[in-house]
Amino acid sequence: MSQQQFFNLSGQVAVVTGGGQGIGEAIARRLHAAGARVAILDLNEQSANFVAESIAGFGVQCDVASSVSVEHSISEVRRNLGRIDILVNNAGVLGKTAYIWDLDETDLDALYKINLKSVFLMCRAVIGEMLESRYGRILNVASISGKEGIPRLIPYSSTKAAVIALTKALAKEVASRGDITVNSIAPAVVHTKILDTMPREMIDFLVSRIPMGRKGKVEEIAALVHYLVSREASFTTGQCYDISGGRATY
Repeated sequence: MSQQQFFNLSGQVAVVTGGGQGIGEAIARRLHAAGARVAILDLNEQSANFVAESIAGFGVQCDVASSVSVEHSISEVRRNLGRIDILVNNAGVLGKTAYIWDLDETDLDALYKINLKSVFLMCRAVIGEMLESRYGRILNVASISGKEGIPRLIPYSSTKAAVIALTKALAKEVASRGDITVNSIAPAVVHTKILDTMPREMIDFLVSRIPMGRKGKVEEIAALVHYLVSREASFTTGQCYDISGGRATY
């Protein structure tokens, strides 16, 4: 049976931030295969357009940490694709790998804007129309570091923990206002280009903590996201789903 027979997204519009590469690109392609019309928002306009054109979607250059850029991008999506049914907040950065005594406040500020503030801005930009239509799916990509805290990744860990809390709070705000769900996922190490910015010993340390003994694949992340943004996931909200190869079991 084709995947389109299950968790069908035909007729729906999905927005994926950071969709120009990595996990975001895999999510965009998966949602497109399920029938959704997908808007790719990415700081890199060329990457956004490349992915969008390959799936007959819509690419938009967007600085997700800027309220002006977010509002403009969302308006462009609505103008070109229509009402937004699905939002996937995937955009994020790892930041510096260092002990806290080797960091300064700018290291935290930079990650706060991209990893947390962007989620707030994007959710605020789409929630009004979801409340009006009494339907919507929001999925925030957090991290296992937001549940466990990873040494030498304090800014990243703390912003991802905040994303999980934001998810739970927003889910409760809208739970009784129609079929609107808000969930998050917490991946462990996934094979993407972001690993190029990490020291090899850090990658080896993180993988060593995964019982399956390997990195995750972007396609595996996309599969979980697909379910959580589908109509079938109508009684699941305020959750943070681990996708960690057994690293976390809580």
